[in-house]
Amino acid sequence: MTDRSFLDWPFFETRHRELAGALEEWCAAHLPVGHGDVDAACRGLVAMLGAGGWLRHTGAAAGERLDVRTLCLIRETLARHDGLADFAFAMQGLGMGPVSLFGNPAQQEWLARTRAGAAIAGFALTEPGSGSDVAATATTATRVQGGWLIEGEKTWISNGGIADVYVLFARTGEGPGAKGLSAFLMPADTPGLEVVERLEVIAPHPLATLRMRGMVLPEGALIGEAGAGFRIAMSVLDVFRSTVGAAALGFARRALDEALARVKARRIQGQALAELQMVQGHLADMAVRVDAAALLVYRAAWVKDQGAARVTREAAMAKLYATEAAQEVIDMAVQLHGGDGVRHGSVVESLYREIRALRIYEGASDVQRVVIARSVLG
Repeated sequence: MTDRSFLDWPFFETRHRELAGALEEWCAAHLPVGHGDVDAACRGLVAMLGAGGWLRHTGAAAGERLDVRTLCLIRETLARHDGLADFAFAMQGLGMGPVSLFGNPAQQEWLARTRAGAAIAGFALTEPGSGSDVAATATTATRVQGGWLIEGEKTWISNGGIADVYVLFARTGEGPGAKGLSAFLMPADTPGLEVVERLEVIAPHPLATLRMRGMVLPEGALIGEAGAGFRIAMSVLDVFRSTVGAAALGFARRALDEALARVKARRIQGQALAELQMVQGHLADMAVRVDAAALLVYRAAWVKDQGAARVTREAAMAKLYATEAAQEVIDMAVQLHGGDGVRHGSVVESLYREIRALRIYEGASDVQRVVIARSVLG
């Protein structure tokens, strides 16, 4: 039974505890799903999450605010039950984050669809030549009669190939580097948009390389102001970076649960593994890492929900520690399972593959260290 005592921490309100309980029941009834056909599984999960009402938390309608503690609780719980379910939920929020936070009423009509699970969202930021260095974006958006001409390529795009709509970041040239980027709403059926490659990774997710050639978006596709793209992207990541830590926390909790069950049931030399002091030491280290990650994740979420304009330092700490700690917890869970820990399809083996990408996307661990160091030095 997963430890749920953290819900009594002062970071949470009654509504958060009620949501966590309801989601736990929903997950027990619906997850995990089969991952054989990843595209179909993701489409099905988005529809299920929409029907269950969970996706309404991924976007803020007029007069509402995104509640980051709720986003983190949902991601942690989904990740503990099914990593692909967490992915499906997270991308609806990240993909539509710029529209939710900065879009005009016409653009926000997409939110009704993505929050209902009737449309799938994507976030087209990364390029072949600019991963962590967003300021080096090379895709261009040039003003033409009636709109914007888009030329360029994006890669490692989550939901690439199955999304109905993307938020695209391109260089419009108002200034050098980060000052010359803008954000655009790009429906997947726009002429000139091509999926040129599907990318296979160790924990299967729908990922693709997109190419835009001679693609024209209407004037109304611009999100916010021209030249505000970098600020929009960073504001969205400021909200959702903590939730990556929450997903890692969910993976770590599941690994600890699996390890506890294993060492209680597995016997060696006439006694349970759990009776060995060395095993107990490993379990203690795992439990400390889980709780420390939870404290950092929910501190960052709480600070943002209290109205902080930016939580760059807190979110960076949460993502860095939670993802690195989860890797260590899961690795130890694999070790405690022995040979069964590397058996393809076992829970801990799946977790081992799932966690690795979280230390890279939405700001790799070393990038987070730079962010934290600059904050400390500043």
